[in-house]
Amino acid sequence: MLQIMRDKCVVSVIIPARNEESHIRACIRSVHKQTYAHVETVVVDNASTDATKAIAKKLGARVYDKGPERSAQRNFGVSKATGTYFVFIDADMELTPKVIEECVEAMQKSQKGTAPYQAMVIPEKSKGKNFLAKCKALERTYYEGVEWIEAARFYKRSAFIRLGGYDETLTGPEDFDLPQKLKASYGHAAIGRISAYIIHNEDNISLWALLKKKYYYGKRMYAYSRKTENRFISLRQANLFSRLSLFFSDSDRLFKQPAIGVGMLVMKIMETTALFLGYIRGRFA
Repeated sequence: MLQIMRDKCVVSVIIPARNEESHIRACIRSVHKQTYAHVETVVVDNASTDATKAIAKKLGARVYDKGPERSAQRNFGVSKATGTYFVFIDADMELTPKVIEECVEAMQKSQKGTAPYQAMVIPEKSKGKNFLAKCKALERTYYEGVEWIEAARFYKRSAFIRLGGYDETLTGPEDFDLPQKLKASYGHAAIGRISAYIIHNEDNISLWALLKKKYYYGKRMYAYSRKTENRFISLRQANLFSRLSLFFSDSDRLFKQPAIGVGMLVMKIMETTALFLGYIRGRFA
């Protein structure tokens, strides 16, 4: 019976993009390699000036134009998607082969219970070439299974529509915001978790790019933190001491490669400072 149900469920992978020609090919090909057969790829491009759209079309994705930000692109992608379920990934991410299969299977099995899943957390790993990318990869290992950091990326259509989708005034905190809305509406047990990974490609990331991104996200953190369902959890998510406590909970891992461990700590302190400065800017904007 489960197999019959799965055969009827289309999963829509929705990918917002802007000037991602160096990543979009690997991203879409990872969708093609899924062990689950019934998948469509929807790319929503925000005025790319490179070959992003051409590559996506050549690889069989349905490509649309929409801006100005990631949340609006995702919501627009939903309006064009046909799936029973949605997966939201960024163009610099890749799905390992069993991600969608595991998500659908877990969702379908839960429907027999008293608290069926409405969304799924997919754990993430990072890869990259330079020193900072290695620091990012180490940081992300600490977040696996941490409820106040991991965010759902796989949603049941009916739940997503009921919640009104992503808040289009938020960019950055929107990944945290939607799961909190879902928990407030359906309860904490409505979000499950699989074991297959998303891989985040950090490439040769620069410190300046990291700090600019955190500052930009920080400007939206004030609005995010003012929402009733987010007030408590936002204090932990943006708190440097919460992160440091997490890192030092496994100091053997932290200092297994001392240079990377120290580099990760310095990087996180600088990122949190940039986030805080953005928050102050957003508070008084």
